[in-house]
Amino acid sequence: MPHIVKSTILDAPTDAVWHVLRDFNGHDRWHPAVATSSIERAQSSDKIGCVRRFKLKDGAELREQLLALSDLEQSFSYCLLDTPVPMFNYVAHVRLLPVTDGDRTFWHWESRFTTKPEDSDRITHMVAEDIYQAGFEAIRRHLKEAA
Repeated sequence: MPHIVKSTILDAPTDAVWHVLRDFNGHDRWHPAVATSSIERAQSSDKIGCVRRFKLKDGAELREQLLALSDLEQSFSYCLLDTPVPMFNYVAHVRLLPVTDGDRTFWHWESRFTTKPEDSDRITHMVAEDIYQAGFEAIRRHLKEAA
């Protein structure tokens, strides 16, 4: 079972980063892989159990469900419901923590999932680099442009 753990430090206060990340339907505004996104059944994007349906720029469609959201802990968890990628039981957790030296943010993003052994290395690399690392870099740009 692959276990991916990625983290970074952002030169922005946690409240500014949380303002962007807590919108479970907002990743199409900052993540380079996401073309469009919507919450099914017109639910609020911070309602536990809501499902986001989004399309990637390569045309693939995915569905993810919000499992937990905490403004106090600046964290959320979600799972993958539908994907064309051969990965199963995907659950991810995002958590922000303040770095008081410079009013910066520590961003921790991790997930576990199952896949066929022959697909494990390829999919692990894709999630770690094309999703998580690309997301870190995109948030940096997004926050800089917003400032």
